[in-house]
Amino acid sequence: MRIIFFAGKGGVGKTSVAAATGIKAAESGRKTLIMSLDIAHNLVDIFDLGRHLLDQNRGKPIKVRDNLWIQELDIQEEIQNNWGAIHQYLSLLLNTTGLDEILAEELAILPGMEEVSLLLYINRYVQQKKFEVIILDCAPTGESLRFISITTTLEWYMSKIFKMEKTLARLVRPLAKRIYDVPLPGEDYFEALEKLFERLQGVDRILTDPQCTTVRLVTNPEKIVLKETQRAYMYFSLYRMLIDGIIMNRILPEGLKDEYFSDWKKNQEAYRKKAEEYFSPLPILDIPLFRGEILGYNQLKKMGDQLYTGRDPLDRFYTGEPFRLDKVNGVYRLQLKMPFITREDIDLNVLPEELIVRIGTYRRHIPLPRPVAASKSVKAKLEGETLNITFKGA
Repeated sequence: MRIIFFAGKGGVGKTSVAAATGIKAAESGRKTLIMSLDIAHNLVDIFDLGRHLLDQNRGKPIKVRDNLWIQELDIQEEIQNNWGAIHQYLSLLLNTTGLDEILAEELAILPGMEEVSLLLYINRYVQQKKFEVIILDCAPTGESLRFISITTTLEWYMSKIFKMEKTLARLVRPLAKRIYDVPLPGEDYFEALEKLFERLQGVDRILTDPQCTTVRLVTNPEKIVLKETQRAYMYFSLYRMLIDGIIMNRILPEGLKDEYFSDWKKNQEAYRKKAEEYFSPLPILDIPLFRGEILGYNQLKKMGDQLYTGRDPLDRFYTGEPFRLDKVNGVYRLQLKMPFITREDIDLNVLPEELIVRIGTYRRHIPLPRPVAASKSVKAKLEGETLNITFKGA
């Protein structure tokens, strides 16, 4: 089983790149599914298929070609299948506040419901071995981070809060009915949560297994886009997901001579070099800017051919861990592999949102989470080939 996430800022071309990769995987003879993790699905549109296919399949996989399927979830279908008793209670609770019944049902679709439904599918497909390759077209960066963090959040809730909440509800429910008319969750609500959590068991191991799952960050050679790509790089790394490549989309072609594009080309070249500084030693794969809209199977295949020239798209393009950030006894520790250097070669600069490591003319930019960036004391120690940097005192 091979799973590849394509993540990045909205509008950088993630869906096109994910679709192109899926086509290459399917044409190599492997059963491939491309899934959309974005609430604003557009897989069907980018393959230029009729929207009637969605009505016929209602969130199920749609076959595009031999060995290739696409899937866009239908949140209403997923609520009925996975969230029935939970959604019913939330709707009832909101309805008692005076909200219209239809509005209450709509508001009861909480953030995270679709992400959990997607995780359930991933877990099921891996266990059933229904597909050999799953390509995941992620939502924009912020929503993607919620997706990868949701298993940790649920595990914390189930281990710390759930049992106490269930016991209190059972004890208080008879008395509460006499005193006020706001309903407390029933046993079916808690049973539904337990079953949901049970069905998610093991999916976190799938996402963090580098032999199975990797992340590819799609970006453009622009300042704001690269900054968001840095943040995505940091957070996926924090959740122990292996990033095996950066895909630089919409590079202006070399032979372009029009004076109108000269400044644009210079800026792109400068940000392409910065990307190498930011993400080294990850490989950066370039995709040239196409003449027109990327739409339909043939255009997507052409993109895949250009992107993966001489490569198997399912290979792991990088297998190391660029950095490791963890917290031990209240102290944040960042570990960087730095072979062939001495401590005299290293210079550190901590900025409000990032750490800059300088070694001669080489610079490494590492974005920092807010609690780490707020630390008052930063110390570094070179131990063998590993540079250990500690952050203390917020």
